[in-house]
Formats: sequence, structure tokens, C-alpha cells
Amino acid sequence: MSRNIFDTIIVGGGIAGLTATAYLSRERRKILLIEKNDKCGGLVNSFKHNGFHFDAGVRALENAGIIFPMLEDLDIKIDVVKSPVSVGIEDDVLNIVDIESLSDYKDMLKKYYPNSKDEIDQIIKIIKKIMKYMDVLYGIDNPVFKEITKDKSFLFKKLLPWLPKFLLTVGKINRLNMPIESYIDKLIKDQSLKDIIAQHFFKNTPTFFALSYFSLYLDYFYPKGGVGQLADAMVDKIREFRGEIKTETTIKEVIPAKNILRDENGYEYEYSKLIWCADLKTLYLNTNTEGIQVNVLKEFEDKKKILLDKRGGDSVFTLFLEVNEPLDSFREISNGHFFYTPSKTGLGQTHWEEQDNLIDNWTNLKKSQILEWLDKFTKLNTYEISIPGLKDPDLVPVGKTGLIISFLAEFDLFKKAQDSGWYKEFVKEIEDRIIKVLSGSIYPIIRGKIIERFSFTPTSIKNRVGSSEGAITGWSFQSKVPVVNKIQFSDRSVTTPLPSIYQAGQWAYSPAGVPMSILTGKLAADRILKEK
Repeated sequence: MSRNIFDTIIVGGGIAGLTATAYLSRERRKILLIEKNDKCGGLVNSFKHNGFHFDAGVRALENAGIIFPMLEDLDIKIDVVKSPVSVGIEDDVLNIVDIESLSDYKDMLKKYYPNSKDEIDQIIKIIKKIMKYMDVLYGIDNPVFKEITKDKSFLFKKLLPWLPKFLLTVGKINRLNMPIESYIDKLIKDQSLKDIIAQHFFKNTPTFFALSYFSLYLDYFYPKGGVGQLADAMVDKIREFRGEIKTETTIKEVIPAKNILRDENGYEYEYSKLIWCADLKTLYLNTNTEGIQVNVLKEFEDKKKILLDKRGGDSVFTLFLEVNEPLDSFREISNGHFFYTPSKTGLGQTHWEEQDNLIDNWTNLKKSQILEWLDKFTKLNTYEISIPGLKDPDLVPVGKTGLIISFLAEFDLFKKAQDSGWYKEFVKEIEDRIIKVLSGSIYPIIRGKIIERFSFTPTSIKNRVGSSEGAITGWSFQSKVPVVNKIQFSDRSVTTPLPSIYQAGQWAYSPAGVPMSILTGKLAADRILKEK
């Protein structure tokens, strides 16, 4: 058995872990990043298959006043392009250009739901209000990435005038913290209209988070070469700073009383500080509590009980298609990032109520009953479609197109199929239905043109990324979120009951996309640097 000693060890090489490692390595500390997979990036990752480049997790990035300031601060240069979004219902597709496109979206909704015109006016008015909140929230570069004492111009011309507006806006945002379903129930009577607005969000998503998406659509950008270029560039920067990265290594035991980690091969790593950027339940399950002070142990066990009782949020099912059809054919239909609903009917009870009943009664149901539900689910769902080649033509072979087609998916559904022995068949049935639905609606051009197809499911995401229930943004909204979830308290999100251990990433602050994961990684690194 050997032991290596480090100033700080970071566990989990997703975007939060990469951020923390980069900032600590920059200070020439002895830093180690440990990642379970053969490549860092987590859900910020891209891969190549048969000459097609695909994104394995997020389809585009939004700056949110965080990503670009972080890149500038670390002197990381990546080429990016705008990633314009389209929204479609049945035969209508709207290419979103700017805030004025919201009026076009309103017209689209009124076309399909003519009896709800006043309600549509009201919801659009609320979305506009939230967009103004977003303008304030991300109105300046996040000060966490600025050396304020040296940048007097930023301090006096931007930060200080912004702070009062920020504090006022945060109060308004917190009043929009109720689930989106409950909120729109009070505004809209037509169930189909409710579904069209809300069914591509996670269950019980806070209203502000849900209705801010139109604003985020205008902020999306895409790194040339794929989303994974961001993670790759950060890996290069860490190596430039002489930080150490160890991949294909899984931590099996955390021993806080001795400041030691032990991996699956029995190797030990000693740390002064630890930042846990992996699944938070795994930290609490793998911690050896022997020798921990009594008062600390009680706080740790109390937190452990709370966390283990909670679930990760929704996951996704993603179908990758390699199509023998040129990019121009798809460019005529939509932008390269496309939210499409093939039926104005909406999912209704098919999504949550019928799905929950399906999961609860799985063993008593015939395959035909499950597939009948699947027919409805795929016909009425909303799909997030990404076409990397429309953002960067170099990402596909000439004359061909790669499609990434996703929908929100419940982990337990796939776990049931796995446990009952027909997981592969279940996945194939879903793929068949998605292709049938889309080729029969928005994409007749893919009929007979699919070269190859394959899928990622919630269970494969859990296995690859290690997240509880294959979650992609952190904790489920269906019960009280067990971590910090208010932006004004984000600096508190990185602490744990264990004095030398910090946390960062999607499990530390919820809901957390890429910007918040980066922010928590920086906040955790700052805590350690200040202590030194």
C-alpha cells in the first residue's frame, strides 16, 4: 500500500471539479483531481462515433455572467458561436432571434389555443417580467471571478450600482419559488396549454427557474468542436499549472479523522483539504466516521439522514442518430437547438400520474400495456433536439447529419425494465417510437436515411457520471431540496459538517446547471485559499 500527500484533493472531474482544481493549481499548490472515468468533463463532454461528433451531456452553454469571466480569469481561450434556439409545435417552427420573438411565440400559442388568448397574454407578460429579472441577475460579470480590490472601475462603476438592484430582484425571485405546475394552474384552464408550457421542465420545477428559459435561449453559445471543448481546455490549463489528474480511479472510502482517501485498489491519498464534487450521497455513504469528534459526528449523521432520504431530480433519455442527409435539409426546418412538440394535445396525465402508476404496478402489467403507454408518451412529449453540425459543420461527415434527441425521463422506469430482464428491448421500443413520431411529423426526411442509432438512458447516465438516479441538475424538486437553493446564499453551499471537507457541483447548490457548478467550484477553492 502506498500513500501520496496533497494540499488539496478534488474528487469528481466534472465542470465543478475542474474549476476548483484549476484555481487551486494556479496558486502552485500540490493538487490532485481524481475522476472515476477515463476522461474528465462529466455532463460537459463530447465524443466521436463513425466520424460524427456528439455531445454526451449538455447541448449548449449559457454564460450567466459566470462562464466567460471564468475563462478570462484563467486565460483560457476557446472559439465559440451563438447557439440559436427554435421552438416548434406540430407544423409551426419559430426561430428565436431576440426578445421580440416572444411576441411570435405568443402568436403561435394563440393559434393552437384560441380559447385561451387572455391567459396566454398573462403568461407572456410574466415571462417578460422574469426576463427583466434575469437581466439584473446576470447583468454584470459575477464578482467572484474578479479581483475587486484591484479593479476599481468594476467595483465603483458596475458592482456597487448593481448590488441594490440585485437584492431587490432576489426578493422578487424568491416569491416565484413555487412549483411551475401550481403556478400556472392558477393562470390557465386548458390542460393542453399548461402541458405545452411546462412539460419539458422537471417535475415541480420552481416557477422562476422554469419561466426564465426564454431568457436563457437568447444566451446560449456553443464551443466549436463541441461542448466538451470547455472541459478539455480546462484540463489543459490544469496541466499547465502542474496540477495532477488521475482518471479511472474510484474513491471507496473517506477517512476524515486521518485526512485519508482510499481507492478501489487500496491506494491511499492524504490531504490537508478535500473538495467533493461527485455524487453527495456517495460521500456520506463512503465516509468512515471512526475518530470523528462527537459534535461533528452528530451533525454529519443528521445531514446524512436527510440526504439519503432524498432523490436526485429527473434524468434524460437521449437518442443519437447518424443520418445520410445533408445539413441544409435540416437547416431549412430549424436552428441547431430545437425544442419540438409533435402534438398540441400535451402529455396530460400520461406523464406523471400514469407513469407513476406504471412504475408502482410494473410486475403486474403485460408488456403490451407498457408499450401502449409508451405510444402515448412518445407522441405527446416535448423533445430537445440538437444538431451539432448546424453549429459547427466540421462535426459531421460531408453530406450527413448527426441528431441528438432527448426527453426528460424517470430513472425508476428504466430500472424496472432492467430488473425485469427486458431493458434492451425496452430501449429499442422507445427508439423505434421516437423515430416513428419524428419521421411522421417534423422530419420526414429521415425515413430510410438512418445509418446508425444508439441511446443513453438514465441508468447509463448513473453508471457513467455516478449521479443518484441519473439526475442531471441535482436534487428532485418533489420534496424540500436538502442543500442551498437561493442565489444570495450560494457562498454557504460549499461547506459540509466535516471541517476539512468542502463540496461543489450540482449536488451542492440546486438546481445547478453548468454556470452554478462552476461557481460552486470557485467558491470552494476560494474558501481553501483564504484559510491558507
